Amino acid sequence: MKLFLNAHATHPDWRMALALATAQLQAQLGRDDHIDTPTLGWVYLSDHYAAHAERLLDELRAQWPGVAWVGSVGVGIAANGVEYFDEPALSLMLGDIAPAHFRVFSGAQPLSAPPLFAAVTAQVHADPAAHDAAELIGELASQTRSGPLYLFGGLASARNRRLHIAHDVLQGGLSGVAFDASVPMISRVTQGCQPVGKVRRITDTERNLVLTLDGEPALDCLLRDMSADALEPREALQRLRGVLVGLSDAGDAPVRGGSFGSETRVRNVVGVDPNRRGVAVAELVEPGMQLAFCQRNTEAARRDLVRICTEIREELEPEALALQTALELRGDDIDSAPHPARQIAGALYVSCAGRGGPHFGSPSAELALVRHALGDVPLVGFFASGEIAHRHLYGYTGVLTVFTAGTSNPTASR
Repeated sequence: MKLFLNAHATHPDWRMALALATAQLQAQLGRDDHIDTPTLGWVYLSDHYAAHAERLLDELRAQWPGVAWVGSVGVGIAANGVEYFDEPALSLMLGDIAPAHFRVFSGAQPLSAPPLFAAVTAQVHADPAAHDAAELIGELASQTRSGPLYLFGGLASARNRRLHIAHDVLQGGLSGVAFDASVPMISRVTQGCQPVGKVRRITDTERNLVLTLDGEPALDCLLRDMSADALEPREALQRLRGVLVGLSDAGDAPVRGGSFGSETRVRNVVGVDPNRRGVAVAELVEPGMQLAFCQRNTEAARRDLVRICTEIREELEPEALALQTALELRGDDIDSAPHPARQIAGALYVSCAGRGGPHFGSPSAELALVRHALGDVPLVGFFASGEIAHRHLYGYTGVLTVFTAGTSNPTASR
């Protein structure tokens, strides 16, 4: 299979950054192992370029006629092994997926509008200012005629214009690109938090206020899990700073092997009610849902990121490559041998704006982990205000999606 075209650049002037990236893309066009007729493009801009998004998109259209563009703005953007935070930069990728097998959509061009398109997966970008973003995501996931739609993507993040791109520069609502079953991909969610207590069932609520867990006051459960139940109030409140909750629907498996599973959505604790002994969280909750108190944990995030990359490698890597993988881990030369990376045409990575190098310990550390695991493959993405996977809006997670050759149906590769 052939690799997608991929480029990234940083420069105070967006025109210079685009020129640098274009030169990289043009240099790849003549290579036998890269595509030569792009049809779909991804563009991610740091918010330093947000004011110039329309002009930049016009330039991309002029340089690559016939290419459909999707993307977003972010406080940080991602490339293969590199992340750009708080600096002017852009990241581009061009694929050659046949136009009959994808459809770009937005509020002005809904996915449900005729003609019929049999979507099974969709990449979604959305405006975090939309108060009903989670509801819109859920509606999109369930609106297709061929069954539930598997979603992946994220909410735009910016200190100025929180925009997303689908043919045009957009604000508000959501947009993206949908794919039919002939576009093989694998998508995984990586968590960044560690449970600090057991999973309990929510038994009484009032909107976003959790009143009881397994019939016990929620605040009492929280204080006990944080070993703060014997402390005086001021010390107890200090101990509770940084506490989050992991929520999952009834029947899901929220914890696996001591870590959160992909079904768990991490939300902030936004307050406590000492009188009713309740805990307020940043999501509407209902009796029957499951909850575990948690905290951000760098080592847990690192382990889980390695886990999802390993799962992708194992799905792509035939048994015949087992010895070769062992040689790679010892640092031996693999240039002349088959490699699982060569089953990946391109990759998309959306991570929480609170992750990245600062959370993983050094600049570009998160993307370096992905590159070490997957190899030197084309990759673009951004750091989001919320991550989208399955049918939910997540937080403090990463969503890694790879376009592959000969993999299983993407809705089963989660």
